[in-house]
Amino acid sequence: MNKYRILAINPGSTSTKLAIYENEKLIYNYSVRHDSKVINQFEHIIDQYDFRMKSIMEALLDSKIDLSTVDAIVGRGGMLKPIEGGTYEVNDEMVDYMKKAPRGEHASNLGCVIAKNLADQYKIPSYIVDPVAVDEMDDIARYTGMPEIQRVSLFHALNQKAVALKASKDLNKKYQDLNLIIAHLGGGISVGVHKKGRVIDVNNALDGDGPMSPERSGSVPLGPLYKMALSGKYTLKEIQRKNYGQGGLVAYLGTNDGTEIRKRILSGDEKAKFIYEVMCYQIAKEIGSCSTVLKGNVDAIIITGGLAYDTMTINLIKERVDFIAPVLVYPGEDEMEALAYGAYRVLKGDEKAKIYK
Repeated sequence: MNKYRILAINPGSTSTKLAIYENEKLIYNYSVRHDSKVINQFEHIIDQYDFRMKSIMEALLDSKIDLSTVDAIVGRGGMLKPIEGGTYEVNDEMVDYMKKAPRGEHASNLGCVIAKNLADQYKIPSYIVDPVAVDEMDDIARYTGMPEIQRVSLFHALNQKAVALKASKDLNKKYQDLNLIIAHLGGGISVGVHKKGRVIDVNNALDGDGPMSPERSGSVPLGPLYKMALSGKYTLKEIQRKNYGQGGLVAYLGTNDGTEIRKRILSGDEKAKFIYEVMCYQIAKEIGSCSTVLKGNVDAIIITGGLAYDTMTINLIKERVDFIAPVLVYPGEDEMEALAYGAYRVLKGDEKAKIYK
């Protein structure tokens, strides 16, 4: 069997994670930390490119990593235009789109830019895998009661697709033959309906609908919301922060740290216990709603993400939804593995790289 070396690059808000895999085996893992004071000096995300590239090259040099031994480089996909899931070869059109960032700025936008520029130096391919912009929604799922507003697909596509493939393997079936409901539980929460290999419906996990999360409000009643927005007491940015960053658990409990909240619950904090149950209730309700999209034909419900390590979280959700289908748990979110495996599937010929247009 051929051995392929793959460098995975995942830019975050104040770090850039690096990993090298040899086929499916991790052989190098490092996180380059960036001073937040320096990062905040850049007006736009793309302006960070030279600074991050210098930090990456220094880290690889210090670790004695020879990029001439690498067969491909894969970067985290960013806020691209809507595309179907899969592994994409990075092209100039993708890089140009990320430089302009018409859908919004996020550190992950740098992933494809860094990957391509590094890969071009060594004449090897560069890829992205299942970016947050993956959009496979059925048209019926896009519509709301307001013609001016449609639902959009922005979710944890990289991890959802990765655990879908893991579950398919464990179930001894093809992803394309299964109906799954996958709940990614992290700082944001997305619950996706996977029908025969496509995510045909999913809540907007960034700033939209769905259950509350540790730091997002999720869906709230519209009447009170637009009265609040038009009251003159809040700026648009303040309203946005109540939805994204300062909503959910942190709004009620002052923290989004699940470990701290669990300690408070175990010490007898009734408010913390109730609010946490509210979040799990809303997650279960979202899963139940998703089951109607599949007309009850659900092969498995999958719970993943950082909160999936906690048995209390799993039990609170499972007791409400396990009548629908078996519940499988894949804790955590190994983005580096998911990126590397996506590139590896292309290199060994299991999948064909898609073209971004």
